[in-house]
Amino acid sequence: MAAAEPDVRTRRFRRVEYERLVDLGVFVGERLELLDGLLVVSEPQGSRHAATVRRVLRALRAAVGDAWQIDSQLPLALDEDSEPEPDIAVVAPDPTAYREAHPSRAVLIVEVADASYRVDREHKTSLYARAGIPECWIVDLARETVEVHRVPEKWAGAPYGWRYATVMALRPPATVEPLAAPNTRIPVADLLP
Repeated sequence: MAAAEPDVRTRRFRRVEYERLVDLGVFVGERLELLDGLLVVSEPQGSRHAATVRRVLRALRAAVGDAWQIDSQLPLALDEDSEPEPDIAVVAPDPTAYREAHPSRAVLIVEVADASYRVDREHKTSLYARAGIPECWIVDLARETVEVHRVPEKWAGAPYGWRYATVMALRPPATVEPLAAPNTRIPVADLLP
């Protein structure tokens, strides 16, 4: 016979509260993200994940040049309740390097997914769509595909009320053209480990 679970109360955090706790060193040594008010533990990164992040960074830098700033695993202040740390975020360049606040908008987000696929696919894409980010890619290591998510839209069935209306799963020898760099084609093989 299983023990009865007690009624559990939870507390959601606002982004400003979370950032204050980070500044105070409360989460030292922990890899956390704030997703819609909840602290979510980030999955550890294996060598395949890290190698893929490096490949994607190289491909995007070649595609967008200096027109955009490319951040890797840095906070993105999406809204008052969310501050994920996507594997890659393509944001507007800032000459002060976002000294006073994290970027709040991106033109492209890339998540590299292995064990994190379900969280990335179901939860993070819904948050990114809600924030109006026009494009999100999931580099799915298990299936060796790049999912291209575009056209944010309201949808009641999504965890945060938003999803991407179009999703394409691409495999080599396909190419992908980032919306932020029209007329630039990146071979999908260049994004996979």
